[in-house]
Amino acid sequence: MVGYDDENKNREVFRLGLYFTGDVAFMDEDGYLTFVGRADDVFKSSDYRISPFELESDLLKHPAVAEAAVVPSPDPIRGFIPKAYIVLKPGYTPSKDLAYDIFKFIRLNIAPYKRPRVIEFVNELPKTISGKIRRVELRGLEREKRNKGVRGEHEYFEDDFPDIKQLRV
Repeated sequence: MVGYDDENKNREVFRLGLYFTGDVAFMDEDGYLTFVGRADDVFKSSDYRISPFELESDLLKHPAVAEAAVVPSPDPIRGFIPKAYIVLKPGYTPSKDLAYDIFKFIRLNIAPYKRPRVIEFVNELPKTISGKIRRVELRGLEREKRNKGVRGEHEYFEDDFPDIKQLRV
């Protein structure tokens, strides 16, 4: 690719003779690259950088989770907290007991600073025509819910389960 028709876009993405794609990755000591996510999807919670892609990968390890999308949810103390929209595998139905089980899994498998504090069970995730999750749409829905102070039908907060705080990583 030689560039965009828009010179402002060219200045934004072509720097130091390189094309900056907006993808975020890290290189380990052996030189392997690991994809973290898109720069526009990464968000801060209590000044920690959170990668939705990483959390989604962790959530998929739970036996009930078919798909997951993590977005920032506005929070008065932390700025944002991670929220996971979850599509369940066949045979599982949204319930408070299942939410508790997933929060327990999260608490035991994900570092405290980045674990999702809210989960919402949904039938499907919004996707682009190519099948990518439309996080921008989910972020908008989440912002709207928090501004209105409403809760989804199958939305659960970690604080709904006070005894879960006893579990440690």
